[in-house]
Amino acid sequence: MAGLDLVPFYLSDRQRLLDQLSQRLMRSLQVPIRLRKPWFDPETAFDPSRGQYNSTRLLRMLLDHPSSEAEKILGVTGVDLFTPVLTYVFGEAQLEGRAAVVSIHRLRAEVYGLPPDDSLLFGRLLKESVHELGHSFGLLHCSDPGCVMHASTYAEEIDLKSVDFCTSCREIVHSQGRLRAAGEAGR
Repeated sequence: MAGLDLVPFYLSDRQRLLDQLSQRLMRSLQVPIRLRKPWFDPETAFDPSRGQYNSTRLLRMLLDHPSSEAEKILGVTGVDLFTPVLTYVFGEAQLEGRAAVVSIHRLRAEVYGLPPDDSLLFGRLLKESVHELGHSFGLLHCSDPGCVMHASTYAEEIDLKSVDFCTSCREIVHSQGRLRAAGEAGR
C-alpha cells in the first residue's frame, strides 16, 4: 500500500485521538500516513431536512483531489452520517475503492447518556476505521461475530468485535497482496 491520507474534518479538540489513530494504523498497515486538511467544503454534504451529513457525498469529495497519491483516503469526522436508505451509519467505504469515511458522533458514550470515555471512543474509532478500510480492500461483512468485518448496527456491537480481521478475511486481503499486516491492527 502506497500510503494512507487521513483527512479530519469537524473534529474540534480531537488531535490526541487523531494522533492515536494515525500511529495505530501506521503500525498495523505498515504504510506512511499523512494527515491532510480537507480540500473540500463538507457543508455541501449536509442535509438540513435530516440534520445529518450524507456519507456517500463525502466519499465523492474525498476522492476529488487530483494530486493525492495515497492508495487510500480515510475521512474522520465528528458529524452524524447517513445514507439515503439508512437512518445513520458509523461509516461508509467504496467497495474495492480508495475512499472511506468514519464518524465518531455515534461512537461517543455520551450520545447514549453515559459519561465520556476516551478509551472506549478510541477503540470504537479504530475498529470502524479498520472495518471501512476492509471494505475498501474488497471485504464484505463477515459472519464471524468477533471479526472486525462483522456488521454493527449499534455501538455496543462494535465493542464485541475484535480490531482484527478473522483468518478468512485476512487470507482474502493477503491473497490479493493488498495489505501486508491485515488483521494486526490491535497488536
